[in-house]
Amino acid sequence: MNVDVDQRLEVVGAAAWGELHDRTSLRSPFLSWTWQHAWAEVFAEGHSVEIWRVTDAGGLVALLPLYEAAPGVFRLLGGIDISDYLDLIAIGGREEAAWAALLDARADAGTVWELHAVPGASRTVTAVPALAAGAGLEAKVAVEDRCPVLALPASWDAYLTSLSGKHRHELTRKMRRLEREVPDATSTSVATPDEIAARLDDFLQLHRRSRAGKARFMDARMERFFRRAVGSLAARGMARLWLLDATGGPMAAFITLEWDGTVGLYNSGFDPDRAQLAPGLVLLAHVVRDAIERGKRCFDFLRGEERYKYEFGPTPEDVCTVRIA
Repeated sequence: MNVDVDQRLEVVGAAAWGELHDRTSLRSPFLSWTWQHAWAEVFAEGHSVEIWRVTDAGGLVALLPLYEAAPGVFRLLGGIDISDYLDLIAIGGREEAAWAALLDARADAGTVWELHAVPGASRTVTAVPALAAGAGLEAKVAVEDRCPVLALPASWDAYLTSLSGKHRHELTRKMRRLEREVPDATSTSVATPDEIAARLDDFLQLHRRSRAGKARFMDARMERFFRRAVGSLAARGMARLWLLDATGGPMAAFITLEWDGTVGLYNSGFDPDRAQLAPGLVLLAHVVRDAIERGKRCFDFLRGEERYKYEFGPTPEDVCTVRIA
């Protein structure tokens, strides 16, 4: 295998990147050209970028897209606070061979790779420590977060039956209360770039109002990234915007991402003046029900172990940082 390093994503190009992404074991939207390119345009300005490219006689085998976050310290494109799953982008089944080539190529570079948001089941977590040792390097793995993940049954009734009695009672009680007190409330899903652009201001307003920390998070640069990335993913069928609409304006909103039979709960907002009606939780119930009715296999609440997520009965899965030096 050959290893080359490029300083611009455009050297690889959208077509080759997309073809490789389609052949990976984890077709996460966070690893797509759309997401990575938008992130680099907005957040990597002023940073050195290294796109490590592994090829063989058959063409592109793997990509490791990095940026210099601090002198001599490179992290995965996509950002610690924005992307929930990142990793080596490699043809499924060839991850270890690609990593062996990469580690041999960078053994004398004298830099540190801090690979964050890597799923615990990835070969980057399970195989790289031994491969790094063979190349004279050291790789340390640490659990940085967890993603609550829910395997979806065949029907909404089967899902409700699977919940504990307490959680089933609380969920149905809150749904009935909102229906009773706001009878005109309706859940709406938009999935085309134009539809999302038309309603994204509603999401941004609810997001910023729901918590002080979210208002700081959604600064002008982050908003620019959201507008680019979410609409572009929607054009590929990988993003939706959900709203709980009612007289007086929307009460809650979610951005969801989709891949490989999975619906991921990416980001949210709600009207704090109506918090007593739990509009976010009620809308989330509609989103989970829709995923079941569309035959999705999995609902991923993505990073963070907020208590409300566990009311839906998911199982936590590790997300790790792999530090190679």
